[in-house]
Amino acid sequence: MTFRELKLRPNPVRPVIEKLIDYEEFCGIPQAKAAEAAQQANMQEMTVTELKALLDSGADDFVLLDVRNPNEYEIARIPGSVLVPLPDIESGEGVAKVKELLNGHKLIAHCKLGGRSAKAIGLLKAAGIEGTNVQGGITAWSREVDPSVPEY
Repeated sequence: MTFRELKLRPNPVRPVIEKLIDYEEFCGIPQAKAAEAAQQANMQEMTVTELKALLDSGADDFVLLDVRNPNEYEIARIPGSVLVPLPDIESGEGVAKVKELLNGHKLIAHCKLGGRSAKAIGLLKAAGIEGTNVQGGITAWSREVDPSVPEY
């Protein structure tokens, strides 16, 4: 194996680089995080105990949407939930399915910890569908409501 050595000369027209830039700020990550926090501040949320009380009341004026992936849905699920994975909602294919499922009912969405369902509700809100996010997702459900639902 052989190596070649190249001599580089500074370009007098370009400024000298003395230090690295703040990559997150350069990419707009703080602004994105601030926008996400503002969106979530406007989002309706409920706890898993509130969801349990709603399910126990026998109310049927809502659809419980699970936005996790199919393999996660096979491992654990909240009774009565309907699977429409987040990637389907992101592609637009799932939005039509959600509209069809709702048929005048309220939307309640959950995932594993609450992040993906919050994102799904944001996307659905842009499509004219209001919804409520379940804080802590199915993990909180397993810990606080039904320990027989496996954690993964």
